[in-house]
Amino acid sequence: MAKYILFDTETTGNQDEDRIIQVGAIIVDAKGEVEVFDELCSTVLPIKIEAMAVHGITPDLIETKGVFTDTGFYKTLQSLNNQDNYLIAHNMPFDMGMMEKEGFVSQIRIIDTLRVAKHLLSEQKSKALQYLRYGLELYKEEQAEADKYNITIKAHDAIGDVLVMKLLLSKLVALTQEQFPGINPMSKMEELTKTPIFIETFVFGKHKGKKISDVCQSDSGYINWMQKNMDLDVDMKYTLDKIMGHI
Repeated sequence: MAKYILFDTETTGNQDEDRIIQVGAIIVDAKGEVEVFDELCSTVLPIKIEAMAVHGITPDLIETKGVFTDTGFYKTLQSLNNQDNYLIAHNMPFDMGMMEKEGFVSQIRIIDTLRVAKHLLSEQKSKALQYLRYGLELYKEEQAEADKYNITIKAHDAIGDVLVMKLLLSKLVALTQEQFPGINPMSKMEELTKTPIFIETFVFGKHKGKKISDVCQSDSGYINWMQKNMDLDVDMKYTLDKIMGHI
């Protein structure tokens, strides 16, 4: 029986050297049984003030805690780390990158609700979790859901964000079933997680707001510079390669 592991981390910062100091997770199985984890953990790396300003975790809160690999969540995840189960996060590359620093080697199926949202919720201006919390009116359902599991909802708190993500996942499952009838929605969302997205317009730089296809025609020098000098994400690489390949 598959288990669905929704999780989120809070960290000392968002740079390469930073580490996990909190993990929140909700593990659900096909029977609807739920296991909740909300754990702080210590690290030798100081918490950056910028990070404290976001999540409110201060050094005194973690100084007596064990390390991430000693958490109940990590030990449970290791026991479920196989292709029967799904690991689910919003912006998986960030959270997975943090866990890999702790030695985690994934053998599990992956769903990134951020990438799935980009495919299925194109009408939403932002796909950030807190934006979707309000854009999809998830906040109207969250207190009843929180009460089921004795969870306190706070923005930028790992377990609070996981609860919102659980509600978002339900919406994405329904949309997947609607747009891809007859296909297992979890398998389809796993596929969408791996599928590049075509971007219509620039959201940064000197051509912000312009159609990318038009800029490829009018300013190919800038596009060539971008491809050679910028660390483009997978969607922008896919978009530019597709357009430039047809010019």
